[in-house]
Amino acid sequence: MNIWQHIEADIGRVTAKPFRLQHNQGVGGGCISQASRISDGVRDYFIKLNHAAMLPMFEAEAQALSEMLASNSVRVPEPLCSGAHDGQSYLVMEYLPLDGRANMRLLGEQLAAMHQFTADRYGWHIDNTIGSTPQPNSQGHDWLEFWRDQRLGFQLSLAARNGYGGELQVKGERLLADFPLLFSSYTPQASMLHGDLWGGNAGGLKNGTPVIFDPALYYGDREADIAMTTLFGGFGADFYAAYNTAWQLDAGYSVRRTFYNIYHIINHLNLFGGGYHGQAISMIEQVLAELN
Repeated sequence: MNIWQHIEADIGRVTAKPFRLQHNQGVGGGCISQASRISDGVRDYFIKLNHAAMLPMFEAEAQALSEMLASNSVRVPEPLCSGAHDGQSYLVMEYLPLDGRANMRLLGEQLAAMHQFTADRYGWHIDNTIGSTPQPNSQGHDWLEFWRDQRLGFQLSLAARNGYGGELQVKGERLLADFPLLFSSYTPQASMLHGDLWGGNAGGLKNGTPVIFDPALYYGDREADIAMTTLFGGFGADFYAAYNTAWQLDAGYSVRRTFYNIYHIINHLNLFGGGYHGQAISMIEQVLAELN
């Protein structure tokens, strides 16, 4: 039995209806996993494939999608099943045809609604990944400690191991020591976050319904999600206007936006190499200047 026959059997088991693959079309756009759209002529599913060792990544993604679905806010693909076979892991989920332009005002309103789902601690009950980078989520009641140890400090340590020492580490350590000043009059709620919300992880159905996918879910400051939407192109004025109408951002967000995005830029440095090194240092310097 090859991987596709195994997936056929798993879909049949979960749906209690035999599935016989008739069409298998590769889908581009991802840089972490191989993706395909499969069909039996009636039902379509979206499949992600990776090495067998990456199964925990898919299991965490399935749990995140289920949790986001339960919030009844932004549309996300419904996970069906995951597993491993013959050296490969897979995740099967609902296929959503993203062939339309998302209503960005609606996305702003719906994301604000998702952020209003809160937990009593920051983090999540399992670790997951941001891209293919491990993302620790040990739960706790101190947001500053969480961000220092499990977000920014964690990425700086990875960067040091990847050979990015020197100025990045020196200035990064200064930021780790000084950033609590950004929160002197602001204590965030532990909101349900997508965690990796840039333009490439959002789309729209033909009727304009917004869809978000590829989550790196945890509970934390909603500003971290909004900040990332401004990277790599941004989401447009309608999105931000609608979000702020639904739930106004704190006045200090304008400085914390750059601070939160340092995490993602250092993660890109760790994933994709030195092209992000100068940008990371520049952003750290910008925040340090605001603190002095």
